[in-house]
Amino acid sequence: MYGAGHIPAICQLSQNADVRVLVVEDEEQLAAVIAEGLRQNGFAVDIALDGVDALEKAWTNEYEVVVLDRDLPEVHGDDVCRQLLEQESSARILMLTASGELEQRVDGLSLGADDYLPKPFAFSELVARVRALSRRGAKVSLPLITRSGIDLDSGKMTASRDGHGLELTRKEFGVLESLLRADGGVVSAEALLERVWDENADPFTNAVRITVGNLRRKLGQPPVIQTVIGSGYRIA
Repeated sequence: MYGAGHIPAICQLSQNADVRVLVVEDEEQLAAVIAEGLRQNGFAVDIALDGVDALEKAWTNEYEVVVLDRDLPEVHGDDVCRQLLEQESSARILMLTASGELEQRVDGLSLGADDYLPKPFAFSELVARVRALSRRGAKVSLPLITRSGIDLDSGKMTASRDGHGLELTRKEFGVLESLLRADGGVVSAEALLERVWDENADPFTNAVRITVGNLRRKLGQPPVIQTVIGSGYRIA
């Protein structure tokens, strides 16, 4: 069963690219271990240690999945679940609880949670359920994008330019997909940092600039990613 001492790196990282998860757990050490394990499996993860922080983060950011402990201080997990549903959050909710009793599971699901996992749990099961919920909760969008000679298939996690396959890292793929989906619009570095990385990323980091530079090199000539000074990047 799941314990803090070992986190298996389970699965293909690329399949979880751009899936942002909020872990809401008041036990700080447990929250950190769960988050680190999910990150090792390719998810972008934020942490909230109480219900108030969880709601603030959910109002500010877009999450595909919220891993929600039921017994929370400040605002109970049940109320967090209700408020997320009332604000029509698109996030899928995986509720955690120390009780595995049938009545407790029914209560959690009746609140509107999408899935329920009693503690203790096998970490591999948590990863599998988060991945399944992220697929179920994904926004409806065409998996294949074509623009400026670039073909990107988000379903297969493949990209090519002028018929030549591109070997991209997870971050490079996420940046390219964000720029392509903007359909010529400008995407700020801050927006890319939020979508492709997570809240642990230093807002003053040059990670976006470096990733865009590497992406430009891999895309080749003529250049298609334009820098809009003071605003961000776009696909020409």
